[in-house]
Amino acid sequence: MKQEYTLTAYTEDQMGLLNKITVILSRRKISLESLNISTCEIDKMYRCTLVINDTFEVVRNIALQIEKIIEVFKCYCSTNDEIVWKQMGLFKVKTSSIMKEEMNFLLRKYNTQFITIEKDFTVFEATGHEDEINNLAAELKEFELIEFIKSARIAVTLNSGTFEI
Repeated sequence: MKQEYTLTAYTEDQMGLLNKITVILSRRKISLESLNISTCEIDKMYRCTLVINDTFEVVRNIALQIEKIIEVFKCYCSTNDEIVWKQMGLFKVKTSSIMKEEMNFLLRKYNTQFITIEKDFTVFEATGHEDEINNLAAELKEFELIEFIKSARIAVTLNSGTFEI
């Protein structure tokens, strides 16, 4: 049965990393739901977080292939129950719309934080799961949403272990 999996690969800075991942996924006709590459807790190492939707067997094979072909140090495969994850969204709305009582209720409901308030527009952020960010964006369309963008997933595992070289 298909479900959402998060792959976490630890790698050094490599030329062509994204191309190699794309080749692995496109050969199997698998869409990438989310991709994030960032520095991590280990000096001079990067954490590549991929979100894909497929069966466990397919995802496990992709993780093994990533370790083998891309020469990463380790690639972990996790379900949503095995990780803590969030995304962030940035929203830009007309400043005049934030004065409405319904808008204030909405901003409190989603626990948003203001980034900047200008004469013509206001930018704020919200952090949560993808559906929460998407729901807020949908509700903000009624309040003159100008711009919206959300980040890729960031995740840490729930187990107490850590990756070591």
